[in-house]
Amino acid sequence: MIVAPESKTETEMSGSMKKAPMVIRRRTVSTWQGLLLLSLCITLTHCSHDIHEKRADRIKDHVETFYDHLKHDRVAAAVRENEAIEHLSAQLGDTITRRVNQPGTNQVDREWTDLRMANETAAQNWLALGQYLSIKKQYPLARATYQRVMDTYTGPTERTYRDQAARALRDLDILNPPPASQ
Repeated sequence: MIVAPESKTETEMSGSMKKAPMVIRRRTVSTWQGLLLLSLCITLTHCSHDIHEKRADRIKDHVETFYDHLKHDRVAAAVRENEAIEHLSAQLGDTITRRVNQPGTNQVDREWTDLRMANETAAQNWLALGQYLSIKKQYPLARATYQRVMDTYTGPTERTYRDQAARALRDLDILNPPPASQ
């Protein structure tokens, strides 16, 4: 005699069918949690880069404003813009100094890069201001500007700016010799 396999009763089937949607829901929830976690990680990573981009944008804004002031003959305003870049550089220097006792991190390296960028930008702007003043035949102000570069940027990485300022001072002596001392 052949016995037919027992078929599942309606209650048994509904129980197993109830489990399937719950498994699907669990997978869906864990998938969403995973995606949320991934997006959070990406966002946090982006935030650390965002700080450096904001600093670069601030410096860029100051540079654009600096040259705009020169274009419109507002030398004092241009000087203030460049001093703002130097102030940003000083703040970065303080931040790096406070973190010097921490083990090496990429954050410190990035801040060193930002600091170098701010210093180099400010030095280049002072040299550009000296050229501008020379073109406008404001030789005493140009001399003072070039001397400021030589006195302010004394680090070993800033030697090129000091050298450029020294050459510019010698060129100014050709254009407008200093008064003879008596």
